[in-house]
Amino acid sequence: MTDHPHAPGPPSGPSSEAQDPAPQDATPLSVDERNRRLARAGVARAEELLVKRYPIRSREEAFDLLRRTSQKFNVKLHTLADVAARLPAPAAGAPSWVPSRPQGAAPALPALRSGPEQLTGHGAVLKAALRHSLHIADAPMGNVQLVENGLLRLEEHTGLNRWFTEYFAFVDDSTTACARAAEERRQVTVKDVAASDIFDEPSREVILQAGSRACHSIPLVSPRGRVMGMISTHHEKPLSDFSVAQLAALHHVGAQVGRWLLWHRNTAVLGALDALHASATRGG
Repeated sequence: MTDHPHAPGPPSGPSSEAQDPAPQDATPLSVDERNRRLARAGVARAEELLVKRYPIRSREEAFDLLRRTSQKFNVKLHTLADVAARLPAPAAGAPSWVPSRPQGAAPALPALRSGPEQLTGHGAVLKAALRHSLHIADAPMGNVQLVENGLLRLEEHTGLNRWFTEYFAFVDDSTTACARAAEERRQVTVKDVAASDIFDEPSREVILQAGSRACHSIPLVSPRGRVMGMISTHHEKPLSDFSVAQLAALHHVGAQVGRWLLWHRNTAVLGALDALHASATRGG
């Protein structure tokens, strides 16, 4: 399988397209308000382009079309909106949004298999990947983030409190281990959060209050090296080095899940986008 030429790339430092820069004298946004704005940004862009390109009368009608399509194809609305906003516009009169795209069965996930069960569905794969990574790293807490709109967006988590999950709902700078791992496309271990210079002080405080004294981030990487997301494990005590076997096992998880995420985007998500195009061409 190859990367789709229009698949979004990894985050690379602060995102300039996530939101308009605030005036220098503006009051800093609260975490809740920041999350609402970032969560809404991709959907708003998709609504705007649908109204401009198709016989759709309002942004409300565009949102309803996005919502119905996401539900029909079991694709998250924010994922569908992000891809719609980032791909080139279809040609006038084109029968589909994406003229050609990779086909084929889902890639195997042998690193996640612990029995005869089959993993089907985006959420099931992410949950299994997190569970298996925690087992390998011997960690009680962790989370999965996916790349969206140049950010790392939190998708799954276990053992982490609400302050942590709200603060790190979106990561758009390099003051965390997960962002460093995404930028460098390699596993990053923080043996002691309290002593590490990776974090800024607000991030450090949030991580420590969640009971995490150490963390390890594993990029989910496509066959061509595109970072599709991140798994991070969190540990209650400072870490020593992981074994070569542990690092290799975590690498296999990252590679296999990254490949699966690329397949999902190139099949399920782009299939939903083609269906959205067909509906929008007819006026919804």
